[in-house]
Amino acid sequence: MIHPTFSKPPAGIWDVMEPVKGRILAAIALSALSAITSLGSLLAVPPIAAELLSDTPEPTIIWRWLVVAVGMVAIAFTSRSLAFYVSHIAAFKLEVILRTALTEHLAQAPLGYVITTGSGAIKKLVQDDVKSLHAFVADSTPLIGQAYTIPALSLVAMFIADWRLGFVTLAVLPVGMIFIQLALRDYAEQRYSYDRANEQINSVIIEFVQGMQVVRTFDDGSSSFVRFQRSLDTFTQKLRDWNAKTQLSGRLGTLLFEPLPTLAVVSTVGVWLMIQGSLPFPRLLVFLLLAPRLCGAFKPIFTLSYFINQANAGALRIGSVLVEPALSQPQSPQTPENASITLNKVTFAYGDGRPALRDVSLTMPAGAVTALVGPSGAGKTTLARLIPRFWDVEDGAIEIGGVDVCQMTSDTLMSWVSFVFQDTFLLHDTIRNNIKLGRPNATTEEVEMAAQAAQAHEFILTLPNGYDTIAGERGARLSGGQRQRITIARAILQDNPIVVLDEATAFADPENEALIQDAIAALTRGKTLIVIAHRLATIVNADQIAVLDQGRLVELGKHDELIAANGVYARLWSRYQQAQNWELSVRLRSVSAAVASPS
Repeated sequence: MIHPTFSKPPAGIWDVMEPVKGRILAAIALSALSAITSLGSLLAVPPIAAELLSDTPEPTIIWRWLVVAVGMVAIAFTSRSLAFYVSHIAAFKLEVILRTALTEHLAQAPLGYVITTGSGAIKKLVQDDVKSLHAFVADSTPLIGQAYTIPALSLVAMFIADWRLGFVTLAVLPVGMIFIQLALRDYAEQRYSYDRANEQINSVIIEFVQGMQVVRTFDDGSSSFVRFQRSLDTFTQKLRDWNAKTQLSGRLGTLLFEPLPTLAVVSTVGVWLMIQGSLPFPRLLVFLLLAPRLCGAFKPIFTLSYFINQANAGALRIGSVLVEPALSQPQSPQTPENASITLNKVTFAYGDGRPALRDVSLTMPAGAVTALVGPSGAGKTTLARLIPRFWDVEDGAIEIGGVDVCQMTSDTLMSWVSFVFQDTFLLHDTIRNNIKLGRPNATTEEVEMAAQAAQAHEFILTLPNGYDTIAGERGARLSGGQRQRITIARAILQDNPIVVLDEATAFADPENEALIQDAIAALTRGKTLIVIAHRLATIVNADQIAVLDQGRLVELGKHDELIAANGVYARLWSRYQQAQNWELSVRLRSVSAAVASPS
């Protein structure tokens, strides 16, 4: 499935430009008209010269050709200006269309695809690649009309004037073409490596900026720049290698397409033919006027070739996103009967890797608390994210209230499941709008009630503008505990029957932890709760604890039952207890050693 803006999957730059194809063709046509009339004004010069060199010059004929030349120049200037005006309008229109299409399509794609693509690649796609297409459409498409019209008409006029000088002029061009082709060899491969290195720099910069607080707190800059420097070195090396392969041939090719070498050859041969008496001066004048234009017209072709390749690389990436399948929607949508969740022999893998979940079957009753525990990489987060269809399972099925999640529309599914992540995210907007994110039409009273239930109302009132205070980028103006309570207020306002909780108190201080626990209690009252547990003490009273290991469900039961079973959970609990007692044990040993040592 592709975005409805396009009639077929975009396979290159011309397919991506399809929405503004008419405007682009108009710009090319106007540019071609400008080239034709520009050459026409030059071709009016030889008849004037011939008349001036005749024994009895006729002023009427001279003025007639001058009027033709001036008229041609006026048409050339006007049509060229119109060509760039039309192309720039088309470029801005295409920019709006592509960015809208990309953001709409990414909003419909599985969330897992967006997560795995990464913010750096998405930023480059939506900003840089679209910008490169804008530049190509605005500034390069008018050149197409000139770049191909001028050489063709110039060569025709030259061969009509004198076929011998025509071949002389043409003989210089293939040599330059050979060098240009050498410069463009392996372009696709080199461009791919260049773009990958550029994307890596984008990702590292975004990561560095987002983690600035940590960097400034724990690092003097010497180590935090290592990954950026490594990415920059890789990018620089790719650029150097590419430049080394193309520098010499590119410069030689460019030099041979400068007007002066061709003009020197044509002038030399032309003067010799005039001395021989076989070429009149007005015909030589045709070559002296058109040869520089011919060479100058070929250079934009090679520049265009570079810009086309550059824009095509971005267009291919844009096309690859637009053809990424959107999250499938059912033909006959169904609505769950209750908030129970059933996993039936679910298997899932990321890409071509080993399965993250294998044959997992689990029932979570409506209104019950189910904790997901296990070693790192066991599949806890994967299981939780499959419920709201971040990805679709490969085998098996996930049901909510007896309905397969694939048989529910995205809107219906998201109205049943809420997420509270450990990594909070707030928009650069007011506190009020951040809480209303899930319910934009909520009233002021409903927003404040949700904030009160989330233990956030009091601190919000202390902010400079209360609920209208701007949270800052990613909520930077609030503390971690405050951001977490805002996200919980958002989930409370949304009031979905199922809540997936990724240990919201993992990094909270004791005071904030108590407030967040009260907020979570308000959020989850009467709801089906799935807890991704990192601190096992918080889930000892869960209705059931599902223990995952290497993608498999290995144990299921209550805390006491699992401890008695002496399996994976008992081992995790033992290590958790040791971790809790570690600091106290170390301090006690330190005190004992200090007391025992002689003064």
